[in-house]
Amino acid sequence: MAAVGCGRRDTLEGVDIRMRKAALHNLGCKVNAYETEAMEQLLEAAGYEIVPFQEVADVYVVNTCSVTNIAERKSRQMLHRARKMNPQAVIVAAGCYVQAAKEALAQDLAIDIIIGNNKKQDLVPVLEDFFRQRDKSGLSWKGDGAPQSDSAGKMQGQNHGRTVKEPVWAEVIPIDRTREYENLNISRVSGHTRAFVKVQDGCNQFCSYCIIPYTRGRVRSRRMEDVEQEVRRLLAAGCQEVVLTGIHLSSYGKDLEDGTGLLDLIGRLHPLKGLKRIRLGSLEPRIVTEKFARSLAGLDKVCPHFHLSLQSGCDETLKRMNRHYTTAEYETCCQILRGAFDRPAITTDVIVGFPGETEGEFEETRKFLERIHFYEMHIFKYSVRAGTRAAVMDGQIPETVKAARSDILLNLERQMSEEYRRSFLGKELEILLEEPVTLDGAAYMTGHTREYVKAAVPCGGAERNTLVTGTADSMLTDEIILCNMLRITF
Repeated sequence: MAAVGCGRRDTLEGVDIRMRKAALHNLGCKVNAYETEAMEQLLEAAGYEIVPFQEVADVYVVNTCSVTNIAERKSRQMLHRARKMNPQAVIVAAGCYVQAAKEALAQDLAIDIIIGNNKKQDLVPVLEDFFRQRDKSGLSWKGDGAPQSDSAGKMQGQNHGRTVKEPVWAEVIPIDRTREYENLNISRVSGHTRAFVKVQDGCNQFCSYCIIPYTRGRVRSRRMEDVEQEVRRLLAAGCQEVVLTGIHLSSYGKDLEDGTGLLDLIGRLHPLKGLKRIRLGSLEPRIVTEKFARSLAGLDKVCPHFHLSLQSGCDETLKRMNRHYTTAEYETCCQILRGAFDRPAITTDVIVGFPGETEGEFEETRKFLERIHFYEMHIFKYSVRAGTRAAVMDGQIPETVKAARSDILLNLERQMSEEYRRSFLGKELEILLEEPVTLDGAAYMTGHTREYVKAAVPCGGAERNTLVTGTADSMLTDEIILCNMLRITF
């Protein structure tokens, strides 16, 4: 069977394979992005040529998301787009949406292979088994992508790469039976500057609006020695900053027999030579204690940037969401961080229009957000997610009301974010330079401060992936601070 883009022949575990082109597309969170990068590197190591998703490829892998109905719709759209780009290609659906809707996807004529969570590590052998079995079947692909059999009339009326008669290769396990951390890893990232490192999977929280515990399973942590080895490889490849991430990062270590936790992991990574910054992904507020904050403050590589998930500033709404803290407890966590760090960046997520949210409850949230005064807020309009308790709750909010409340909080977010950025004017900042930009005819190198505020220095003084120190002079744009570079930081 001829494959698009085939050339020389390689051997994988005794299987004769053609040089094939693979394209990957990621949807969803930073954990998904990490796993997509890992799958890409697995394919590359097996001899596949990686090409942009919009190009013609032999294999398209879509790492799907299921956090909202909108995310699922986008996942389906990308799978069907891949089929249209090359009707002869093998289409792989992977990830959370697969885990949530295996049966429905198995009937989708656009999809050839489905791989659930904790099976992404097996992508290459699954693909090669698929190719081997397809070759043995005697099927060949016409120019319009319809499979043809050597036996006339065996497969009739197909306009996609497969038919329901030809079952999908399915590698999905019941996620509630998953106990082991999936063996995925990366050795480099494009850009060589900042790397997201997945250290944990799964969630035990069961918030009433969230499907993730059902698609990702229970908490599973990566061994510290495995994390350290990966970080060492990334540092050798040029990365200077790592971002520790997971589905529920605060739960790191809860399943490990040795009793280690997130602080232990950070302490193990901190001494590594070449590591300049450690940044943390989203945290559950309850992890922030005086001990936790003071311990982090004593590690100079830890960035003072904390994303504390909130979702609502009203206690009654938090109860319906099954969030396990009160607004008073959340506020105390913010006070602890501000006591341990000088002007830390505190960011959060907020859902508006959750079932039952009255005007009074929304106003409580608005006032709470204003009082805490975040650097950034990610505002989400509540989206009904089938399979969750919130989906069948009374008091569903009209979309027009959600949109109006979202606009109010987005305006508040812009105001608070601008105030936080401007608070650094006249201060000395450390910037990890990442990319050049041209604004109004002038060239700059831009990057992020330890607080994850975007900053720029005039081009000519330092190159990409360099740490520099400069004084914040003015606002180059509403979102970028202009600094006069003082020195390169080694």
